[in-house]
Amino acid sequence: MSEPEVVVERVDGLGRITLNRPKAINALNHAMVRAMASALLEWADDDSVRAVLLSGAGERGLCAGGDIVSIYHDAREGGSGSKDFWRDEYVLNAAIARYGKPYIAIMDGIVMGGGVGVSAHGSVRIVTERSTVGMPEVGIGFVPDVGGTYLLSRAPGELGTHVALTTARLDAGDAIACGFADHFVPSDRLAEFERALATGTVEDAIAQCAQQSPESTLAAQRSWIDAAYAADTVEEIVANLQSSGIPEATAAADQILAKSPTAAKVTLRALRQARELDSLEAVLDQEYRVSLACLGSHDLVEGIRAQVVEKDRNPAWSPSSLEAVTDEHVDRFFEPLGEAELGLAATITSERS
Repeated sequence: MSEPEVVVERVDGLGRITLNRPKAINALNHAMVRAMASALLEWADDDSVRAVLLSGAGERGLCAGGDIVSIYHDAREGGSGSKDFWRDEYVLNAAIARYGKPYIAIMDGIVMGGGVGVSAHGSVRIVTERSTVGMPEVGIGFVPDVGGTYLLSRAPGELGTHVALTTARLDAGDAIACGFADHFVPSDRLAEFERALATGTVEDAIAQCAQQSPESTLAAQRSWIDAAYAADTVEEIVANLQSSGIPEATAAADQILAKSPTAAKVTLRALRQARELDSLEAVLDQEYRVSLACLGSHDLVEGIRAQVVEKDRNPAWSPSSLEAVTDEHVDRFFEPLGEAELGLAATITSERS
């Protein structure tokens, strides 16, 4: 009998959710999202559950993201599976952010894309010296989702813009500095932290096990990052980086130019608009529009093919340059969906009124 892909338990007053696909670094599929949502709903009014604890099976990480190979096949075949998956996933992301009990995420090891969505919206986010956190979507012709543009747009200065456009990886110090995590607990103290959660309060467990977080190398570079990424277009950002005379900035320009030009421009628009939206729900609504548009685009299929399926690492983006991606082309990714809208912001507004 095969093991469940999500292990759901009540232990010592904790509702424990363990993502259990270690060979795939616990990559999320639709069934896993539904299992998580069901557990959170059940525990919301269960007085025997004081807090929720999310972790990942295996040594490699909490979650490497969504199952993008399935998205690749769905996009090629014109199916609806990805639309349904994203709808339920984004609803879960919003539910985690507004959960009425402490939601503690152990962000140990690799935490990418969808893994960020099920962890970084929690109320207590733990990173370790092994943590590698990131939103790599632009590299496969996609755009940061799962509330990623909400988090990135609210990082200090232009750090989030840099992370999104270059797909930079965040270590523990960077993740805390950018607002993706809260506390640093060394990996060899995670078991102690979990025992402390079982016998005391969340605050006591943090006080007992958390240590001073490492310095953020990314935050230390804010002067050139803020100056370069404050521009209104990706072309201007790249030019600023190239002319700065700073090796790290020149490298960042090269990284952006290797990504999907369409995804880069749509991502910058999404980040700037997310900064003006007043709730995670409103941002998730926007991300759903963009994700569905990406599903019908050339670059998403081509990016996954090149990076994950055939692994030739040589995507043929179309259009192939930033200059060829017009404002009108970018506009199409934000068009309203009519009856297919996610509608999370409207739901929250209705609940408040």
